[in-house]
Amino acid sequence: MSHTLYAEDPEPAERVPAGPLFVPVRPGPAGCTARLFRTPFGGRTAVGFTSPQRLAAALGGGQPWIRLSEHALRALAEPVGATGLTVDPRLAPTVPRMNRRDAPPDRRDAPRAHHLLAV
Repeated sequence: MSHTLYAEDPEPAERVPAGPLFVPVRPGPAGCTARLFRTPFGGRTAVGFTSPQRLAAALGGGQPWIRLSEHALRALAEPVGATGLTVDPRLAPTVPRMNRRDAPPDRRDAPRAHHLLAV
C-alpha cells in the first residue's frame, strides 16, 4: 500500500498543540486555579499558550502559570462551563466599564468592541 504525500498541505485537518500548554493561573487558598476567559460572544473558554513568552506578551510577565496538556486543561474547564479552548490568543486590555448614561453624548450609541476578556 502506498501513501501519497503532498509537498504543500495548506493546513492540517486537525490542529493540535505540540506538547504541554502554559496555562495562566490565579493563586488561591487551596492552590492554583486556571484562569478562564470570555470570548467576544460571551462564552467561557480555557486559555493556553505555546510558550511562556507568548503568555507574558498577552498577560504580562508577572502572570503565574502552570504547564498542562490540552486534555487536562479541558478536563478542568468543562465542569465549570468552559467548553472551548483558545490557544495563543491576543488579549485586549480590560477597560473599566462605563455606564452609557455617564458616557459622553457622542459615545453613547457607539458600537462596543469585542475582545477576549478575563473572567
